[in-house]
Amino acid sequence: VQLKESGGGVVQTGGDLTLLCAPSAGTVVNYHMGWFRQAPGKEREFVASISWTGRYTYYGDSMKGRFTISRDVDEDTMSLKMTNLQPEDTAVYYCAADHSGALTGSGDDFNYWGQGTQVTVSS
Repeated sequence: VQLKESGGGVVQTGGDLTLLCAPSAGTVVNYHMGWFRQAPGKEREFVASISWTGRYTYYGDSMKGRFTISRDVDEDTMSLKMTNLQPEDTAVYYCAADHSGALTGSGDDFNYWGQGTQVTVSS
C-alpha cells in the first residue's frame, strides 16, 4: 500500500482546510486509517484515526471539536477537515494505514505512511 496526501497549503489563523488521503497503490478498504503531524523540532503527534468501517473515530486531545476525520469506503479515501486553524497547527501532516485489530492513536501501530503534506497557518 502506498498513500498520498493532498490539500495542504497556507491558511490564515481561524481559517479552514481539508486534507485528503488516497492510496496511490493498493487499497485501504480493510485498514484503520489515521492522521499524524510533526512540527519542526517536535515529536510526531497523533491527530485522529478512523476504523476501517468508518464507524469509530478517535482524536488527539487538542484536535477535539476542531478537526473531523471521515472516510469514503466506496472511493477508498480518507479526509481530515480542520477548522479554526491556529499557528500551532502548522506542521507536516501524514496519512497512515493500520492493518491491526484495534483502533489506536499510536503511530507504532500504523504500517503504511504517506510522504506528508505541509500545513502552514499564518498569524
